[in-house]
Amino acid sequence: MELDEVMRTTFAAREFTDDPVPDDVLARIFDVARFAPSGGNRQGAHVVVVRDPDTKERIAELSKPAARRYLAQRGAGESPWNPVHPPGVSRRQIDEVDGVDDFVAPVAKAPVLLVITVDLSVVAAVDQDLDRVGVVSGASVYPLIWNILLAARAEGYGGTFTTMAVLEENGIRELLAIPDTHALAAVVPLGRPVKQLTRLRRRPVSEFVTIERFDGPSLGNL
Repeated sequence: MELDEVMRTTFAAREFTDDPVPDDVLARIFDVARFAPSGGNRQGAHVVVVRDPDTKERIAELSKPAARRYLAQRGAGESPWNPVHPPGVSRRQIDEVDGVDDFVAPVAKAPVLLVITVDLSVVAAVDQDLDRVGVVSGASVYPLIWNILLAARAEGYGGTFTTMAVLEENGIRELLAIPDTHALAAVVPLGRPVKQLTRLRRRPVSEFVTIERFDGPSLGNL
C-alpha cells in the first residue's frame, strides 16, 4: 500500500474481528512507528501492550467518568471537554446519560489495547507558563501514536485514538505500575477492523490553510 493511500484511509476503527494481533505484527508496527519525531529526540514515550481481559475491562471502567460527560455534552449540543466553553450540563445529566457501555466497549473488546505514556521529565513544554491549556508537550508522543495507527493500517489492522481514561490517570498508573514521571497520553484499542473504510470525510485544504496570515487568502484546493 502506497503512503498516500495509507494516510488517506487510516480511520478510527472501533469494531474488530476476533483475529489476534500477533507479537510479530506488533513488532513490525512499532519498528516503523518508532521513527516519529519527539522534542529534542528524547523519545520519552512508552507503550504497554495489554491483552489480559480483566485489565482491559478495568481500563474501560476507568474510561467511563470522562465518557459520561462527553456523551452528556454531545447530547446537549455542546463541544465535549472543550477548554474554552465550560459544560452546561448538570451532574444529574452526566450521571444518567445513556450509551456509556457501548462508547467504551472498544477498550474492553479489542484484541490488543495499547496504553501510551510520555515521560514528562524529558519533554519541552514551551507553553507551560501561558494562560491556556498546554498542547506543546504532546509533540513528544502524539506523532508516535499516529505512526502506530498508520503502520497498523498498512498491515491490515486498525484502531482508534482514545483519551477518556486520562481523567482517571492515577487509577491507570496503579493498575499498570506506571512511574510518577509519566503522563497518560492515550489508550489505543487495536485489532482487525470489521470494515475497512476507504473514503474519509475531512475539511478541504481551502478551509484551514491560509497564506502569510491567519486571515490571509486561502491556499485553495490542490
